[in-house]
Amino acid sequence: MTASEPPSPPDFLRATRRSYDAIAGEYARWTRDELAAKPLERGLLAVFAERAAADGGGLPVADVGCGTGRVTAHLHGLGLGLDVFGIDLAPQMLAEARKEHPGLRFEEGSMLGLGLPDASLGGLLAWYSTIHVPDEELPRVFAEFHRVLAPGAPVQLGFQIGDEPLRMTEALGRDVSLVFHRRQPERVAELLRDAGLEVRSRVWRERETDGPFPERTPQGFVLARRPVVSGGCEDGDIGTAGV
Repeated sequence: MTASEPPSPPDFLRATRRSYDAIAGEYARWTRDELAAKPLERGLLAVFAERAAADGGGLPVADVGCGTGRVTAHLHGLGLGLDVFGIDLAPQMLAEARKEHPGLRFEEGSMLGLGLPDASLGGLLAWYSTIHVPDEELPRVFAEFHRVLAPGAPVQLGFQIGDEPLRMTEALGRDVSLVFHRRQPERVAELLRDAGLEVRSRVWRERETDGPFPERTPQGFVLARRPVVSGGCEDGDIGTAGV
């Protein structure tokens, strides 16, 4: 590598990109109606969208790790006037998103470096997208979330609860190399606070064992925000809540 060449992405990014590119079409078909079967998730997304509409200053809202764009489209369809766009690592997933939702904007990018200006987002959704980020990289990701969020703007995470990662070599009939990092909600909240974000709520539910989308683990959700600027400084971690 010469000095003028950009650094290669970490191994986990390359593996995640290749894996989702391999299953993009099948994944789009499999998950198209997933939210219809998950009323709690729809409610949490509605709360996030309302907070972004109220506290995001009219700035764009990013669905980071948007995949095939189904949640991006769901947020757009809530009728709150949000300027929602998607960012994803995998070009084939983005191709599916653009095909399924031609009226929305989708961009290629990595949550390790979003390429967005400071304080330029009125909200950020990471809906089951940080699950492929190793523990040692998560503080960097949350620091990037803090950087791009405007003061007061919310960030919502969805993830799988647990203590041990799952390594998957086959999915939807294709060879993949994916690691699913399960985490405890308390640990996620702690890392968000360490990044300077203010945790507003923690929610978890038991795993679903039947229906079209059976789960291996309980599911966790954390809502936070970049603190509001007061007197030239960001407010501390006040008003946190846990469910």
